[in-house]
Amino acid sequence: MSDSVVLVCAVFASLASGVLLAYGVCQAIFALFRMHARQAPAPSQARVARSASVVEG
Repeated sequence: MSDSVVLVCAVFASLASGVLLAYGVCQAIFALFRMHARQAPAPSQARVARSASVVEG
């Protein structure tokens, strides 16, 4: 009986550590994405509007 309890606890501990590890990896990747987004901003609307031309006919 005690072996089963130890086995169940080991399974839950392994599952919890895997979830926490995946959470940490996701947090690190999203932090890198945020840092990259700050370094390379999208072109502004003013620059896009100047390069556009309207043809009426």
